[in-house]
Amino acid sequence: MTDLTTSARRTAAATVLRGYAVLAYASFVLAVAWGISFLADLRVAPVIDRAGHPPAWPAALADLALLGLFAIQHSVMARRGFKSWLAARLPAAAERSTYVLASSVILLAAFWQWQPLPAVIWQVSGQPWAGLIWALYGFGWAVAVAATFVVDHLDFLGLKQAGWRASGRAYEPPSFTTRWLYSCVRHPLMTGLIVAFWATPAMTAGHLLFAAAGTGYILVGIRFEERDLRRDLGSSYERYAERVPALVPVRLTRRQHRR
Repeated sequence: MTDLTTSARRTAAATVLRGYAVLAYASFVLAVAWGISFLADLRVAPVIDRAGHPPAWPAALADLALLGLFAIQHSVMARRGFKSWLAARLPAAAERSTYVLASSVILLAAFWQWQPLPAVIWQVSGQPWAGLIWALYGFGWAVAVAATFVVDHLDFLGLKQAGWRASGRAYEPPSFTTRWLYSCVRHPLMTGLIVAFWATPAMTAGHLLFAAAGTGYILVGIRFEERDLRRDLGSSYERYAERVPALVPVRLTRRQHRR
């Protein structure tokens, strides 16, 4: 009877953990979908250039506070000290899902509460230029999403750790990869996001604030991530970094050097 009770508890715990991971994954999908709509002003949900003319400085400070909240959460929860603290309170298999869920919820809140700054910085309306800019926008998002699959999509978003993997196989973290997108740039996810932030035919002050702050955070975050990767992978990452640029594809970098 005791063995049956223990087995039932383990099954229930595993089911709850898997459900929690699915919830976190769903929040990520919603955040990405809303993010695409948000920056493209599709208006199926609150968007970056929504109607309204709040006072400029209070609106800008509110928007910076929203982005700062995301940056703090995203950075603090990625640190080893916080992960150790969290591991003492949650199952290790739930750590990644918790990170994904917290990041997604805060990002969704930022989209929801964003204050518009409608002053136009630039406007491109003629074709084919506007269409090409939208194509570049879509390309940026495609690269960002594809980068998660090149590494391990299920692991990146916490599903694999929670048991959503091949039956009977123990969890193994993904190995360091230099293939496909990672053979062009070391941080293709960030490259894609930066392209998506800036590729718009109608750049407003609010969009510019989002793009500039988002790009700045990415550049700072990469410095910390690179430090951790060099410490963990040593000479293998050093050789990789010498061969592959951080954000700009190899061919573009070579053309710049030739000029």
